[in-house]
Amino acid sequence: MKIFADQALSRRLERTEATANARFVEARASLFPKSGATWIEVAGAYAMFDGVDSPCTQTFGLGVFQAPTVSDFETIEQFFRELKAPMHHEVSPLADPATLALLTQRGYQPMELSSVTFCPIEEALALANPPDTTIKTRLIRKGEGQLWAETAANGWADSAPNGVLTDLMRVTAERPEALPFLAELNGAPVAAGSLAITAGVAFLAGASTIPSARRQGAQLALLSGRLRYAAEQGCDIAMMCAAPGSGSQRNAERNGFRIAYTRLKWQLAPC
Repeated sequence: MKIFADQALSRRLERTEATANARFVEARASLFPKSGATWIEVAGAYAMFDGVDSPCTQTFGLGVFQAPTVSDFETIEQFFRELKAPMHHEVSPLADPATLALLTQRGYQPMELSSVTFCPIEEALALANPPDTTIKTRLIRKGEGQLWAETAANGWADSAPNGVLTDLMRVTAERPEALPFLAELNGAPVAAGSLAITAGVAFLAGASTIPSARRQGAQLALLSGRLRYAAEQGCDIAMMCAAPGSGSQRNAERNGFRIAYTRLKWQLAPC
């Protein structure tokens, strides 16, 4: 069946990412009760707080499920205001046009773009065929959350302090319904990636490879392993998000993913 990049698809993709981030916020609240992490739903959008500097502190799905009203904006803004958090909204171009009108009227400004890509599971599986069968992938076992977090953090160590990353990845691994995967070479973990499933959509995120094992096929093996698992769970679509024109977007397109739409992130300008 042909899948079109329309509002129906946007609703599925936005809800999947929103749900994954809501589960992350819940894990943060469970692991670190003093963090104040929490989320609410307003007009079909998920507004979440994970700390003032967290990329999860924003809304997902604003305007996609219903046109927001002035009252809806006031409720969301009060939520962030009480938590002393910045006000950010990641908005699909398929959101109701009233969303953009209210954003500009209320003083929001665009700040960031992201590409939302998707692919039918069967098409992605046909392309994600690792040439190196010595790399094995699997879901982590009970008690391996810290191992997964350390592997993932090691892979991202060139982008942020390792300690900060390990804490972040530990929360990711402890999300309700989390599906963290490891890639192993000769029995040793060399790459890590996460998978989240919502209503038949497989959200692939957070993949990284430790520096000493790069360019050996670990990422392709990890992609294939997660796609196979998602297909076994009855998923029909896989999705990934990336910065426009980035290496991550090129890798997604190389493996059969195509851009569903480019999202615009808005921030409330200081008075």
